[in-house]
Amino acid sequence: MVINTGEPAEPGSLWRNRGFNAFWASQMLSVLGDTFTHLAVPLLVLDATGSVATAGLLTGIAGTTAVIAGIFAGVLVDRMNRRLLLIGSDIARMLLFAIIPIVWLTPHPPIWLLFVVLPLASAVGMVFQVAAVTAVRSLVPTSNLTRANGRLYAGTALASVAGPALAGAVSGWIGPAGAIAVDAGSFGLSAALLLLVRLPARTRAEGDRTRPWDDLLAGARFLLRHPVLRPLTVLLTAFILLTYGIDDVVIYHLRHDLDQPDGTIGLVLTVGAAGTVTGSLAVPWLRRRLGFGACWIGTGALCGAAIAALSVTGRVAEVGALMVVYFGCLSIGGICSMTLRQEVTPEHLLGRVTSAFWTIHFSLGGVGAAAFTWLAQHHGTRLTFAVAGAGVLAVATATLATPIRKVR
Repeated sequence: MVINTGEPAEPGSLWRNRGFNAFWASQMLSVLGDTFTHLAVPLLVLDATGSVATAGLLTGIAGTTAVIAGIFAGVLVDRMNRRLLLIGSDIARMLLFAIIPIVWLTPHPPIWLLFVVLPLASAVGMVFQVAAVTAVRSLVPTSNLTRANGRLYAGTALASVAGPALAGAVSGWIGPAGAIAVDAGSFGLSAALLLLVRLPARTRAEGDRTRPWDDLLAGARFLLRHPVLRPLTVLLTAFILLTYGIDDVVIYHLRHDLDQPDGTIGLVLTVGAAGTVTGSLAVPWLRRRLGFGACWIGTGALCGAAIAALSVTGRVAEVGALMVVYFGCLSIGGICSMTLRQEVTPEHLLGRVTSAFWTIHFSLGGVGAAAFTWLAQHHGTRLTFAVAGAGVLAVATATLATPIRKVR
C-alpha cells in the first residue's frame, strides 16, 4: 500500500501523519546503520595504517566530494521526482557500502578502495539529504516544522544511542568491515520504507524557467540577499571548519591517549548521542521561549566550551559527559537553522537553497578535518581540542554583531 500524503496533516496531528511516520522510520534505520560506518571506518583505517591523519584525509576527501555534489543536488531535487531520488540514493549507498565487507574478505584488502567508496557514498548522501529537507516541508504544515525536525533529530539520535554500542560490539566480534555490512543492509530497509511514502506533486513556479547556470546560482543568490541567512551561512561555514574532524579526534583520543578498546569507544559515542536526543526534544520549547538568536548563539558557545574542555580530560567518563553537551547543543543549533531556512524559503527554491547552503557550509569541512587530525597526530589531541574550542567560541561571539541575535 502506498501512503498518500498529498496534503500535509493538520497542525497538532504529527503522530497521525502516516507519511511522515514512514519517512521518520526510514531515517532512523538509515542513521542506525550510519553509526556503524561512522565508528568502523576510522577503526578500519587505524587497523590498516595506524594513522589518524589518514583517517582525517579520508573524512576530508569525502566531505569535499559532498560539497561538489551539493552544487548540483539542489537542481536535481527541484527538477526531479523527490521520492524516486530518495529511494535511488538509499539503494546506491547500499550497493556501495556492500563492496567494502566483500573486498575485506580477501587476504590483503586495498586501503585505496575506501578512498573511492566513501567519497561516492558521500556524494549520493548529499543528494539524499537535500531531498529529505524538502520532503519534510511537503509532509508537514509550516507550523509543525520545528516539531517535525526535532522529532526527526530525536528519532535518529535514539538510533545513534544504540548504534555506537552495537557497532563497537560487532566491530570487536567480526571486525570493522562486518559493521559496515550492517550499514549497507540498513540502507536497503530504508529504501523499502520510503516506498510507502508519496510526496505531493510539485508545480513549477512562474518565472522559474531559467538557464542552467542561473539554476545553479539561484539558491546562492537567495542566501546572499537574505539579511539573516547570509551571516548565518558564513558563520556556520567557519563552525564546520573547526568541528568537522572532531569525532575522528575524539576516537583517536580514546584509542591512542586513553588506550580504550572498540567497545568502550562505542559506548562513549552512545552516551554522547543521548545529548542529541535531549537537545532534539527540547528545541521546540527553547526556540519558543528564547527565540532563534538566543538558542543559536548560546548553543554555539556551549559547543566551543565542551570542545575546549576535552583538552583536559584524562578519564573516559569525562569525555562521555562533554560529548553529551557537545552533541546536545549541536542538535539544537542545527534544528533551529534548518527550520529557519525551511520557513523563509519559497517552495520552488527550497532544494537549490538547501544545496547552496550545504555546499558553502561544507566547503571548508574537508580542509578542517584533514588539518585538525594532522594536528592531533603530530602535536597531540589536547592542543587540537583547545584550538578548535577557542575557534568555536570566537564564532559564537562574532554572532552578537549580526542580525541573527535579534531573530525571534
